[in-house]
Amino acid sequence: MTEGAKNGPAQARYRTGGGLTRRQWGAGVLAVGGALALGPFPAGPAAAATADGRRTLRHGTPEQAGLLAGPLRQLVTDAEAFLGPSPRHPWYAGAVLLAGRGSTVALHQPIGKAVRYAGYDESTDSGVEFPADEQIAATRDTVYDLASVSKLFTSILAVQQIERGALELEATVASYLPQFAGGGKQDVTIRQLLTHTSGFRSWIPLYNAPTREGKLQLVWDEALLNPPGTAYLYSDLNLISLQLVLEKLTGRTLDVLLRDEITGPLGMDRTRYNPPASWKPRIAATEDARLPWSGLDRGLVWGEVHDENAYSLGGVAGHAGVFSCAWDLAVLGRTLLNGGAYGRARILRPETVDLMFTDFNTAFPGDEHGLGFELYQHWYMGAMATPRTAGHTGFTGTSIVLDPTTDSFLIVLGNSVHPVRTWRSGSAPRVAAGTDMARAVAVRPASGRTSWFAGTASATTATLTLPPLDTTGGTARLGCALWWDTEPGSDPLVLEASTDSGVNWRPVPFTTRHGSEDPREHPAGTATGWSGRVWHRLGAELPADPALALRWRYTTDTLYVGRGVYVDALRVVSGRRVVFDESRPADAARITPAGWVASRD
Repeated sequence: MTEGAKNGPAQARYRTGGGLTRRQWGAGVLAVGGALALGPFPAGPAAAATADGRRTLRHGTPEQAGLLAGPLRQLVTDAEAFLGPSPRHPWYAGAVLLAGRGSTVALHQPIGKAVRYAGYDESTDSGVEFPADEQIAATRDTVYDLASVSKLFTSILAVQQIERGALELEATVASYLPQFAGGGKQDVTIRQLLTHTSGFRSWIPLYNAPTREGKLQLVWDEALLNPPGTAYLYSDLNLISLQLVLEKLTGRTLDVLLRDEITGPLGMDRTRYNPPASWKPRIAATEDARLPWSGLDRGLVWGEVHDENAYSLGGVAGHAGVFSCAWDLAVLGRTLLNGGAYGRARILRPETVDLMFTDFNTAFPGDEHGLGFELYQHWYMGAMATPRTAGHTGFTGTSIVLDPTTDSFLIVLGNSVHPVRTWRSGSAPRVAAGTDMARAVAVRPASGRTSWFAGTASATTATLTLPPLDTTGGTARLGCALWWDTEPGSDPLVLEASTDSGVNWRPVPFTTRHGSEDPREHPAGTATGWSGRVWHRLGAELPADPALALRWRYTTDTLYVGRGVYVDALRVVSGRRVVFDESRPADAARITPAGWVASRD
């Protein structure tokens, strides 16, 4: 079962990509979308673990985590709203929310029910509830079917073998599994499996084959939809194939590899394939799986893997089948943000983790992907998305997001196919949680006690307007501090000027600069996308006019937002005269905000 890119039908993005040899890997040379660059990659996840690369997790307060308490409370409020009509049915029956920064888990909150429905009545499109005394509330320790989040474990296991020299990233899959060459797949590489650029279609119903051998034969015979390396298309078949490579290479089944190489060393004792029957009361139920909406007629799935292909493979599959709880996933996330270590255990080297968080899909903009991890995906990360933010989702309603730039992490585990998959669409709860979590990381003013903040609302236009200024006294310039992180290309911030009392506005070109970096030109007077989440110094030459009006205009579309836009320390000079200075109370009082607020954070 595939929850593909942008949470919709898997779409192919076409172009050619490059490769990476074992020699280049060992030398720290990165191959990113066909372009080679000498490592180490800047500001990767290892850099986030500043003082202690082996830090372990503890519960604590938002203040101890360096987070704002208000947005975390809002995160819970927003998540609880999706227990109700969203828009018609609940998005999930319940969930566990976990958020933190550094070594502190500042939020670990269950909501709703782990088990609510005994079945689904298709004639009325309604859930058949268990009696109230048989329903089970979600708890901090509730175990969820991770669905496609399982792919991350398979990817880590593969990267471990690459790190040890047993598996080559740029080797063909067929060099390990000769049967894989069938259907014209002889040129598909291990990297292409990990980055979903192999050419496979999104999935095939392996469960229709009655035997394991028959299911594998379907994989061997499967022809590619696209030539290898020419398109991005998210596919379960990539990670199923990778599972087969790992099992052949190591002589161990995937569940044993998971235990030996990840969950055992990290102490993740509530993470495994095929949980025992004794776990069932602690496991969130999923779907009343019946034809025609399910591929198999199973009734209420509870304690067994929901994905039909994984179920037909005995519950152990590279693309789905892992069960876990929020705390265990946080341990995994902290391990990766630490650069591969947790306490006394190390499962990966820091430079290897950097590669997992490095975009290998630069040929396919919008489908950024590391080795196993998705990168920079606003459609479920919300405002946590940055070019280095890594994560994954699962069809059952699960997700993990790791942001190395702020050393923060967010896990949302929900049972959104309970009682039926058709009730849930989109990723609105994940987006809301990600945006609230991003807001919990404060942006402190560049100068003074507050800066101007344009907010994180979608489908809005916010303006920040200065009073009319006389700029005829000589060369006029605007200077200010600017901080921006917006959805790339969709949510522009524009600097505009008007010489006719605001009837017409024209963009004003400007430059921005951070520290000792070279100035960046903005000839269209706009800023959008990622800027490093740091303050920049802005400079702009202004037209001469006896009553020049200036404004910032920030427009967001109906979909997603970044962390937002901040402006501070506004100052305009004309010749030798300062005609506006925000640090002067009288001038600051003449600023007209519409949708902007004075913010300490």
